[in-house]
Amino acid sequence: MDTKAFKRNLQHSENYNRKGFGHQAEVATQLQSEYQSNLIQQIRDRNYTLQRENVTIRLAQAFGFCWGVERAVAMAYETRQHFPTETIWITNEIIHNPSVNQRMAEMEVKFIPVEGTKKDFSVVDTGDVVILPAFGASVQEMQILHNKGCKIVDTTCPWVSKVWNTVEKHKKGDYTSIIHGKYKHEETVATSSFAGKYLIILNLQEAEYVANYILNGGDREEFLAKFAKACSAGFDPDQDLQRVGIANQTTMLKGETEMLGKLFERTMMQKYSPTELNQHFQNFNTICDATQERQDAMLELVEDNLDLMIVIGGFNSSNTTQLQQIAFDRNIPSYHIDSVARIKSGNTIEHRKLSGELVITENWLLEGAVTVGITSGASTPDKVVEDVIEKICDLKATVK
Repeated sequence: MDTKAFKRNLQHSENYNRKGFGHQAEVATQLQSEYQSNLIQQIRDRNYTLQRENVTIRLAQAFGFCWGVERAVAMAYETRQHFPTETIWITNEIIHNPSVNQRMAEMEVKFIPVEGTKKDFSVVDTGDVVILPAFGASVQEMQILHNKGCKIVDTTCPWVSKVWNTVEKHKKGDYTSIIHGKYKHEETVATSSFAGKYLIILNLQEAEYVANYILNGGDREEFLAKFAKACSAGFDPDQDLQRVGIANQTTMLKGETEMLGKLFERTMMQKYSPTELNQHFQNFNTICDATQERQDAMLELVEDNLDLMIVIGGFNSSNTTQLQQIAFDRNIPSYHIDSVARIKSGNTIEHRKLSGELVITENWLLEGAVTVGITSGASTPDKVVEDVIEKICDLKATVK
């Protein structure tokens, strides 16, 4: 399938919209009242610091809603306003934040049901409105909706679209796309659907395994078993790793993506010589500015002699998990929560570990003067951050 031609034809369809419907002003007022916070703005104005009695809150200097997320949520609100009586579906969570997705449900925006591991598009009728979320949707999903005659509202983040353009370039040059990401994540599913041959690599350890295979060969069946769910159909490591291009899920750690790219650059140089590098390796910068800014701000914050760290964001939010990883790597006691409800009475907190396990920790908020670092993922509204800060301050008043 010529995915580039399909996308071009889709974007010229009268049923396709990616610019909103002219209700920006009304929607902006609504979003401000529901998601923004006066307290958070005050903390920003005070050098990102709040002092209350024996607790000091230090906010990261970049956190919370990014431009792409704001755009996606605003377009979803506009869609409901523009189509007040139509049935509206969304192919996945609009963003990875429980409160925002709950708000979508309250606005009677329905989520496409999932049967097993597959979405059931049979519930969608001709003329229904379907929102594509900030992470995008696969080519196959778009094709189904287009064939059904649905009105498609595309809120895909432009940074994600930039990655799609990159894998299209790989495909045109007959390069295999090596995608740094999580093979089950919606964004990576969408990106791989635009690629030709692809291999999805989670981390540097997997990258080193692949690099070693390129240089020295290895057990082909072991390779295919290891990446069975993370490669294109018919993938042949002995043939398809001779020309590779790098792409990434936009929420992955910037530094790791860069190291992965440099590893494959060195590998192809060693395999084919420096003069042949461009015939065997491509690398375009597809790291999202917002993700990078939040990671850089977190790296700065963890140098501030914090007693503990709170990372706020959806438990399925990849960019939030990467922020948590930064605190973990520096041995700072850190707690990833998705809402203020995770902070319980009696000085207990329910939080997600990097392994994905939900645990409850007792006596997490220390006695005496305490400095708490706080950041949030790109899908987290300021109002949620405010609720967490207020809860910590209230709890600290009882934990002397």
